[in-house]
Amino acid sequence: MFAIISDIHSNIEALTTVLADIENRGIKTIYCLGDVIGYGANPRECLDLVLSKTKWCVLGNHDYATLYEPTNFNYGAEQASFWTRFNLEGEPDKPIKDKRWEFLGKLPMRRSFKAKLGDIAATIDFIHASPRRPINEYIFPDDVYTNPVKVRVLFERVKHLCFVGHTHLPGVFLDEPDFYLPNELGNVYPIVEDEKAIINIGSVGQPRDRDNRASYVYVEENEVHFVRLEYDYKTTAEKIRALGQLDTFNADRLEEGR
Repeated sequence: MFAIISDIHSNIEALTTVLADIENRGIKTIYCLGDVIGYGANPRECLDLVLSKTKWCVLGNHDYATLYEPTNFNYGAEQASFWTRFNLEGEPDKPIKDKRWEFLGKLPMRRSFKAKLGDIAATIDFIHASPRRPINEYIFPDDVYTNPVKVRVLFERVKHLCFVGHTHLPGVFLDEPDFYLPNELGNVYPIVEDEKAIINIGSVGQPRDRDNRASYVYVEENEVHFVRLEYDYKTTAEKIRALGQLDTFNADRLEEGR
């Protein structure tokens, strides 16, 4: 049994809510699909929690942007990357500062393992964005209709299960191709041994599916469970606005989940 989180985006209120729910379920192992930072006001605190609570994390495009350089970012995202870098550099405790930068610098683009999930022998990939371009390729639900060739090409790189984030839109892609929203599945995807699936787990800190609740998944036996949780988004938004150095749209969007 394990949980998967992604796209925290420096939202400490959402992250602590999700971690508390995971603990209450008795889940001991947590994996993270990246974008721990970016957009929000608490990058230090979120990095520290991911460092201490997760087994490992992969590299997201906002983690990469803060560590190196933002590319193909809109103004608000670029501004947040530079502010996040400034904030992390401003940590007065050098060992703590170095630990955070070392963590970001060593994040891999992909993790994979084989596991027995119930009676299913599963091969599982963990990636931030897509099997083809792990850091920054978006896979949108509409792609199954508007660009089915793209989806088929992506599935050629999937052995069995692939967990992703990046779009902040939870759901399950199948290689027919098809896409299912969590509520169309009763919030549970039953893993099948001979069925490939790309599973987007949604976003902890900045949902964009018009549902402002934090999103994550956990895997128990041969089932992937989608979870949504209310959190104190108003406090998160107030922190962003109060800084004066982050785009206020990153605060406004939290209420509507967009």
